[in-house]
Amino acid sequence: MSKASAKLARAICRTSSLQSYVTARVMVDPVLEEDCYRAYSYFRWVDDVVDDACRGEPERVRFMRRQSSLVGRLLRGEHPGDLAPEEALLADLVRNQRGSPELLRSYVENFLAIIAFDTVRKGRPVSRRELDWYAATLGRAVTDGIQYFVGNGHAYPDSPVRYRAATAAHITHMLRDLREDLRAGYINVPGEVLQQGQVDLADWSASGSQDWVRDRVRLARQYFQEGKAYLDGLEVLRCKIVGYWYCARFEALLTRIEQDGYVLREVYPKAPKVLTWLRYAGMAVWLVGRHVVGAVVRNDPLSVSSE
Repeated sequence: MSKASAKLARAICRTSSLQSYVTARVMVDPVLEEDCYRAYSYFRWVDDVVDDACRGEPERVRFMRRQSSLVGRLLRGEHPGDLAPEEALLADLVRNQRGSPELLRSYVENFLAIIAFDTVRKGRPVSRRELDWYAATLGRAVTDGIQYFVGNGHAYPDSPVRYRAATAAHITHMLRDLREDLRAGYINVPGEVLQQGQVDLADWSASGSQDWVRDRVRLARQYFQEGKAYLDGLEVLRCKIVGYWYCARFEALLTRIEQDGYVLREVYPKAPKVLTWLRYAGMAVWLVGRHVVGAVVRNDPLSVSSE
């Protein structure tokens, strides 16, 4: 494994998202910590190249075809040369795959599919089916990624609501960034809704726009509730905590949207980092207590249920 890629991955992750860096530091399986930084940093780089470095759609498409080809070759066990330093992050990540490699494959392929979709949809309306696929695919990628890096090799239960929490987070994320994304050319309202005149992209205080936002908030709330019910049944305490932290980031935003009467803002302020981490610490203590009580009631060995 390349020490150079480990150093680069840590630097990118720490600079881009301190929250992701700290979460990986304290919650990810120690043996996979460096790989978690590699995963985050590789996709951060890909997203930045697509958004900022490429000049027009043809260049974005060529870049993403190279990345898709690279992923396929690496997953087939090939060792391509002439890699950019950031592509070496992905190469080391895949070469080091261990227990539950199907989760890593899902994480990588689905995340890349999401970014590839973004490269060709700029400036055009997308259908309800496409946006539903977008949210579900990202939800699967995030969930499978967490369950690969936290409690690797554990037999996580499958369920119709396994990906609900992460899907809800993405629905909320799209609401948060909807007006900013519009300026960048990404239309995150289904074309069918726009054709029927239900939403006015220029007036988010219009009743139809508010009604559509309200429906999306309700769906996200429902999915968060179902997703956290799935998290509550997990044996791996660290995965449960990470999942709840992930939900909390976006549930607070839903509350803000509700308080605003479902009128979307241009920009949403971020909570002070100190308050955020204090809140997360309190949530972790609460979850540990619930987890221990549940294990005692079930007469489960805590050494297993708190992996």
